[in-house]
Amino acid sequence: MFKLHVVLLGALLIGAAACATNQEYGDSAQPPQITFLQVKATPDSYKGQTVTWGGEVLSARRLKEGTRIEILQLPLASSLRPTMELNKSQGRFVALQREFLDPATVPAGTFVTVTGEISGSITLPLDETEYSYPIVELKTMKVWARAEDQPVRIRPHIGPGPYWGPYWSPSWRPWPYW
Repeated sequence: MFKLHVVLLGALLIGAAACATNQEYGDSAQPPQITFLQVKATPDSYKGQTVTWGGEVLSARRLKEGTRIEILQLPLASSLRPTMELNKSQGRFVALQREFLDPATVPAGTFVTVTGEISGSITLPLDETEYSYPIVELKTMKVWARAEDQPVRIRPHIGPGPYWGPYWSPSWRPWPYW
């Protein structure tokens, strides 16, 4: 009987701890995601905070401090894959990889999802203007294969055979049965 009370007390404490965690962030178990527009407006106020963003690589360049990847921000699907709706972009950002990363591995047009810490912003020329890019220090980067790069999948034939239709019966005789 004593063991049962200990088990019930332990379950009660675990349940209370779980409720306290959920109350901290509302109904979800994770903190709210920092949006691109929030960081774009005031990048210095989000320094050191982790974000997960996705988009299309516009360029990648090797510099002394690492590889700088310029990315057109795109909304993420539930799978964290960037959508291909370019008109839904909210701007551009720079992902900085401190360790060696060959720019040829992320050519322009590649779709990526990056996770990293905000480290401020950088102003670079964009056509005939200056543009302020939020900087994400890369922790992880997922490169998504383009649809045309995917191998063609041939599905096996499902059904009784190649001649199933209105003129053939299941017993492989012409229809009607005379």
